[in-house]
Amino acid sequence: MAKFGELIRQARKDKGYSQRDLAKLLGLDFTYLSKLENDRADYAPKEEAIRALAHHLGLDEEELIFLAGRIPKQEEELLKEHYKDMPVLFRRMRENPEFARKVLREAMNNE
Repeated sequence: MAKFGELIRQARKDKGYSQRDLAKLLGLDFTYLSKLENDRADYAPKEEAIRALAHHLGLDEEELIFLAGRIPKQEEELLKEHYKDMPVLFRRMRENPEFARKVLREAMNNE
């Protein structure tokens, strides 16, 4: 499974950016970007920073947001609406990988 830091570091290198160059484009301190790339940041970046990272690095915004451990703002209401069902769903997916694959396959087929 990819890690947030590894993914953005590789994408940054693939695009030819130095940490300082990319940090400047994003309006971040380059030391914070370094911590993100090494999965040593004290906190996950804000959604806006993640979206900017995705934009500059050619990555999928929503996937990067989830990988960073955040939930996209547009999904927050859905989760709040179904907050009682979420623990059951996640527990079931964790306990039964085949169920998880079935749910994900079904979701992919409906897109």
